[in-house]
Amino acid sequence: MNTFGQLFRITTFGESHGPGIGVIVDGCPAGLPVSQEQIQAALDRRRPGQSELTTPRSEADQVEIQSGIFRGETTGTPISLYIRNQDQHSHDYSHIEHAYRPSHADYTYDQKYGRRDFRGGGRSSARETAARVAAGAVAQQLLLREGMRASSYVSQVGAVQVPVGYEQLDLSLIDSNLVRCPHPETAEQMADLIRQVRDRHDTVGGLVTGVVRGVPAGLGEPVFDKLHSELGRAMLSINAVKGFEYGSGFSGVLLFGSEHNDEFYTDESGRVRTRTNHSGGIQGGISNGQDIYFRVAFKPVATILQPQATINDQGEAISLAGRGRHDPCVLPRAVPIVDAMTNLVLADMLLRARSNRV
Repeated sequence: MNTFGQLFRITTFGESHGPGIGVIVDGCPAGLPVSQEQIQAALDRRRPGQSELTTPRSEADQVEIQSGIFRGETTGTPISLYIRNQDQHSHDYSHIEHAYRPSHADYTYDQKYGRRDFRGGGRSSARETAARVAAGAVAQQLLLREGMRASSYVSQVGAVQVPVGYEQLDLSLIDSNLVRCPHPETAEQMADLIRQVRDRHDTVGGLVTGVVRGVPAGLGEPVFDKLHSELGRAMLSINAVKGFEYGSGFSGVLLFGSEHNDEFYTDESGRVRTRTNHSGGIQGGISNGQDIYFRVAFKPVATILQPQATINDQGEAISLAGRGRHDPCVLPRAVPIVDAMTNLVLADMLLRARSNRV
């Protein structure tokens, strides 16, 4: 539905071309320092119109804190965060009022609800993810107090991919370029590819790699709400996501058990560690104290400014070309969304872990 999480719980609302979008954060502990500036900084990383590689839609995405935070700290009551829409060009979508865009949610929404908001996709628009980013910024403050930090970066655009793993990268460089790739040479190649795709009115997909450091052992549930299954559910709820893998992922099938098993040892500080991390920091659905890492696959943006064959709501064959302002590649703006969903999952799991022991 529109609610995510068990103890740290969010409910988002609003449409792409309505008055605004927002989120209610419920279950956040009282006394957590959270400033409007912290939330705004996260939103600024996701907002449209931030560079030549993204949609030119110009939204300030200025967050309004309407409840739940007083004198810079959470009160323990529901937190209401609201973002007004200011740069809607609804007329850009008048041509699809009765047409089904290829690979969009137009047809499926019509079948489910018997109606749809065709202005920018309504509720199915990625504009909804701004609300998640705002909520994720609150969750991030809770995790930072516990020493946990989630980071994600663009690791592949089309066929251009970072040649090394996250361990060999300086993640402080993620925001040093327009693509949000901490490997400068590869970032330049990615940016060039996105420009080429944009100029021919097409789109391109890729991969975002997520990394969480400082996670203690013991987060996650053993059966249905495994930590990796909740992360997967969170990522697959993001618009345009087609796949999720953690740890060795699909490449793990190339290894034998003797190669894939992560052997335990005790380090010089007396901490339990593993010599390898094919498990991606999660075993039996529960964190083991190692880095959590995963990859999220994003398809090419469905709206392209080229004629395509489709049908209208009467079943008649038509030709349709996209109009308006769209991202040629969603990856740079997807990074803060992946961060937000990671933070929301871990904040919820942290509170659930605290409720499991005396």
